[in-house]
Amino acid sequence: MSEPIIDLRSDTVTRPTAAMLEAMLRAPVGDDVYEEDPTVRELEETSAALFGLEAGLFCPSGTMTNQIAIKAHTEPLSEVICEQTAHVYLWEVGGIAFHSGASVALLPGDRGRVTAAQVEAAIRPADNVHYPTSNLICLENTSNRGGGSCYSLETIASIAEVAQRRGLALHLDGARIFNALVATGQSAADYGKYFDSISVCLSKGLGAPVGSVLLGSKAFIHKCRRIRKVMGGGMRQAGILAAAGLYALEHNVARLADDHRRAQELGAVLAAQPYVAEVLPIETNLAIFRLTDEMPAETFLAQLEQQGIRASSFGPQMIRFVTHLDVDNTMVERVKQALLALSVPA
Repeated sequence: MSEPIIDLRSDTVTRPTAAMLEAMLRAPVGDDVYEEDPTVRELEETSAALFGLEAGLFCPSGTMTNQIAIKAHTEPLSEVICEQTAHVYLWEVGGIAFHSGASVALLPGDRGRVTAAQVEAAIRPADNVHYPTSNLICLENTSNRGGGSCYSLETIASIAEVAQRRGLALHLDGARIFNALVATGQSAADYGKYFDSISVCLSKGLGAPVGSVLLGSKAFIHKCRRIRKVMGGGMRQAGILAAAGLYALEHNVARLADDHRRAQELGAVLAAQPYVAEVLPIETNLAIFRLTDEMPAETFLAQLEQQGIRASSFGPQMIRFVTHLDVDNTMVERVKQALLALSVPA
């Protein structure tokens, strides 16, 4: 029997375990649009309690939770402040313009992270009619394009102080927030002190097949529920999916440390190869690296594919490896051996 494919393209490729599928099978359900699905309610309440916020809203994707939050926090002629590689700007199909009619102020960050001083400098003068109104600050933790980099709680607190003092809302794209919490030892409950809304993804490192939860105050989530409906996010008997999220929160958070360790192991091997020019610092489960000009990215990916290993191009000569719960120690050893055996084109 041939060896299984090793898929390092993303942590979204994970499949439900037998235990997760059993939890989904046993989930009590109702009509979630009528707010009658008990499993969805449990997931929303559990997630909100973890982060010290009042309420939650279960949605199909992190893109939807982010875009609902932005729509709820802004209005046409307003502006969103975020880092220039932020997922909400770069990878959500121009949703800020499409859904919210808002402008975007882009800041150059340190591996996807911005500072309070940068944010404050980007806030528009409220009395100048030539500018949009600064309404919202969006942070991403961990930063995808930053190679899984994590914000310090001190930086978050300083940005939150600017937001509160200047009257702006603060939203967190927490697509990989649990990776950040495990890597830094931060508490989820601390985040509720600083953010007006938080998007928590369940379908990446936590291994659920689908779903994200938007968190905030009761009034905010009530407003967002209407926006979810107009975006087509009412999922009826969604408890089958919510049960996977509950299982993931209970069983798949602590194990993220294994993904981080495996990513660091791969990074150490990559850094020693002559065809690798640079490996970004690895804090969590993302290993992003730049190939030398002598090793075209297409050739690199093709050689790995021949070994049953899949990875993603992440820009000119840039490659991303993502470790996750479907990549075990044996697979990591296979990847290491494949990296050592790669040949640079003559």
